[in-house]
Amino acid sequence: MTHRAARSAEFAQSNAPDISSRKTSYGASADDASAHAATSHEAASPVAAARDLAGARTPRGSARASRLVPPSGPRRVLALAQLSNSVGDGAYYVTSALYFTHVVGLSPGRVGLGLTVAWAVGSLVGVPLGGLADRRGPRGTAVLLALATATAVASFLVVQGFVAFVVAACAYASAQSGLGAARQALLAALIPAGERTGLLAHLQSTLNAGLAVGAGLGGLALHAGTRSAYLGVFALDAVGFLVCAALLWRLPSVAPTRGDRKGNRGLGVLRDRPYVLVTFLNTVLLLRMPLLSLGIPLWITERTEAPAWLVSALFVLNTVAVMAFQVRMARGVTDLATATRAIRRSGIVMPASCAVFALSSGASPWVAAAVLVAGAVLQAVAEMQQSAGSWQLAFDLAPSDRMGEYQGFFGTGVTVARTMGPLVLTALLVGWGTPGWLLLGALMAGASYAMGPAARWAASREAGAAGHRADVRPRNGGARRTPVTAATRN
Repeated sequence: MTHRAARSAEFAQSNAPDISSRKTSYGASADDASAHAATSHEAASPVAAARDLAGARTPRGSARASRLVPPSGPRRVLALAQLSNSVGDGAYYVTSALYFTHVVGLSPGRVGLGLTVAWAVGSLVGVPLGGLADRRGPRGTAVLLALATATAVASFLVVQGFVAFVVAACAYASAQSGLGAARQALLAALIPAGERTGLLAHLQSTLNAGLAVGAGLGGLALHAGTRSAYLGVFALDAVGFLVCAALLWRLPSVAPTRGDRKGNRGLGVLRDRPYVLVTFLNTVLLLRMPLLSLGIPLWITERTEAPAWLVSALFVLNTVAVMAFQVRMARGVTDLATATRAIRRSGIVMPASCAVFALSSGASPWVAAAVLVAGAVLQAVAEMQQSAGSWQLAFDLAPSDRMGEYQGFFGTGVTVARTMGPLVLTALLVGWGTPGWLLLGALMAGASYAMGPAARWAASREAGAAGHRADVRPRNGGARRTPVTAATRN
């Protein structure tokens, strides 16, 4: 039984064994798995090596671990790699638009068109690049894609026209999308299943901290307003990805999980209808991402009497909340059941947040400001619950031998939400006002509650397929082999 099927059985039966602390073997076939003893399987597992390196076998070491800083070993290396490139990204995000318009000389419309094309290409390329991580190994693939991202960022320094800008932007978006998928596959190989969401919560906090620091550095460049200052920001981002590549190279090597076998070529994830449905529902929930950067700012300036500076204050509030509480919010999410419960809770909190935001229209400036802050707090809580649940589902519903491909596909939801979100939110919030907020909340609630049945469909479908594959005769005509169970596979 595959890792995904073992998690499916745990989801379906309350008395199923806990596999969160078991090891996962990568690069071994089902025949190999049934032949090895448990002791040799544990010794060969990258997860076992990672846990030894991280000190996970020492309870005291785990107890002393900081709530905000992952324990030493692969977890901390992954966090440092996240921090190294997020600082540069934060500076890039706040300065790139002005650089391309004021320094390169492109019109805002062309910059927007170029970035839209680039991220559309990146979302498509991310899936096969994730599959490359499965076939060639996630660590080496992640390192190469981090180097490719650094090269793409550096190429912005010499961009002079629209065509060159689009080519560089496509290279940047493609490398970023592939890097995200490869990193997820690497994390899945090194971290036990029950501990991945907790680590991702740490990484999310690290990401927010790095973006905040980078945004501050980018603000200094904007204040200077010189070409050299802008070029310094791009150089900082490129160096950040070089450091990221060096850090990822320090992680334990992970064997490829699959080869170019028949049936594994192409975008096979698209044939997994339950996983496609889960990804679609998660994309709907990710409409909250442009809410903070576009929807709420437009609502504040167009529909309320609240001061405009509140836009920045709410952004800071969200960033600090995620940094401080994401790890705590994700602590109880360890399997499919707890993941769907977290998403259902977000489906209650997010509509409440939308209703509170709607109440700010027509109120006096300070009353509107207080209402908006309350809505932002609820929105941050819903965001952290939904994030923790979706991370767990993305891993647990993906086959262990195709983790990179599936994570690349799941990550396209972010790109689609960022691309389509501005159109949807502008129409709902600016065009419809209060009814638009209520409709958005209902949409979020519906997607949250639909996630449970979709996840159960995905889990049961794979469990049945894995059981059918396990109960077959070997090719050499010998006796029927023993089905690979959670105990032997994980």
